[in-house]
Amino acid sequence: MPGIDESLLEAMRLPGARGALVVDWISGLALGAVGEAPGDDPEATAAETAELARLAMESGTLAPADGAASVLSGKEPPVQDLILTTVDAYHLLRFVITTFDSTVFLYLWLDRSEGNLALARIRLAEMADRLVLG
Repeated sequence: MPGIDESLLEAMRLPGARGALVVDWISGLALGAVGEAPGDDPEATAAETAELARLAMESGTLAPADGAASVLSGKEPPVQDLILTTVDAYHLLRFVITTFDSTVFLYLWLDRSEGNLALARIRLAEMADRLVLG
């Protein structure tokens, strides 16, 4: 099972990957970073994407409409991932389920002209499932 560094390097092997982070959405701190970051500042990117993650995770509007049992039991976050598109890039946030508090997400900055959004989303989900924190 890969740790943070291995997962980030795997993310950078995706076509069009420009940068990747593992972020704690409660504190806004980057637990790991590789490649570039928007604005050339990985810590600012971590803090700003953590704000998006926090809003999504704490939103009652985005909670599952059917009140899924897995969400109510605390095992699954109410939001699996976020995708933000800009003129030249995709920004993907994939939440990581952990045994303790699940406050971590993987962030991928993907070049829009070179990347494959569907493939990146699938691979990021696989990486999040295998990620070992500790």
